[in-house]
Amino acid sequence: MSHNMNEKILLVGAGRMAIEYAKVLKSLNKPFICVGRSFSSAKKFMELMNIPAETGGLKKYLKENTSLPSSAIVTVNIEQLCPVTLTLLEHGVKRILIEKPGGIDSNEIGKIVRKSEKVNAEVYVAYNRRFYSSTFKAEKIIKNEGGMQSFHFDFTELSHLISKSNINSVVKKNWLLANSTHVIDTAFYFGGEPKYLTCHTSGSLDWHPTSSIFTGSGITKENILFSYHANWNSPGRWGLELMTEESRLILRPMEELYIQRKDSFEIEKVPISDDLDYKFKPGLFLLVKSFFNSNNDKRLVTIDEQYRKTTSWYDLIAKGMRE
Repeated sequence: MSHNMNEKILLVGAGRMAIEYAKVLKSLNKPFICVGRSFSSAKKFMELMNIPAETGGLKKYLKENTSLPSSAIVTVNIEQLCPVTLTLLEHGVKRILIEKPGGIDSNEIGKIVRKSEKVNAEVYVAYNRRFYSSTFKAEKIIKNEGGMQSFHFDFTELSHLISKSNINSVVKKNWLLANSTHVIDTAFYFGGEPKYLTCHTSGSLDWHPTSSIFTGSGITKENILFSYHANWNSPGRWGLELMTEESRLILRPMEELYIQRKDSFEIEKVPISDDLDYKFKPGLFLLVKSFFNSNNDKRLVTIDEQYRKTTSWYDLIAKGMRE
């Protein structure tokens, strides 16, 4: 489904992510209307983008405007993703891109699924790491080397920063879904979804009392073996390791790609064409372009997929079996 490039799109939110999306929309020559809540965020948006932003939030905008564009991008805080998206669906918006993870938990994501089905609308969740230049390059190498044989991923978080942040406490308690799924989604994008999955958790944090250490393993529907580890008590960073018969591909940080070749201990940086990832927030330009141009791109995550993944394995990885 191609999008009419002359029709304005509704950009809901005027904060940091809205600014990143606005940069892409301007580059694509796509007209848009930005609707934010606070005067301060709208002012900063206008100063950086030279484009005015409405204030007072979506409800105020709806009181003053009887109709909405057919497409929207939702960049509000996680706790507002579900209610804002449901409001858009109720007012006839038929194509929506929402920031990850789509809702605070599976219950909220499920509400969006049911509403979008009822009104026959398309909703996608913005996992931009699928669109990194490093991801494209790794895919090409894997294909040339006969496919992936196994993979490992690490979603360790910076707990000391999260604990001090003013992020909503409910969002913190669902932090694996809210943030770590960037890594988990990308890992299973490469290797396929789990067919068998064994998960273990232990430890706790003040802001995440259910668990702080996560380990697990399994096999995907493509019969590829995998393992994962994350320790939110300990230093670390996100990363993927993808193994073929010829090499080990390392995405750590995920914007970059390194390779260890067979019969060598040396780890080399792989040159990639990543101009778009420097000009815009990494992965965002191609994500937004795909949202406008196609609903068949396998990189786009539908809200239905997100709900299935959350209930099938994100929740399992988060809760696991206590050690």
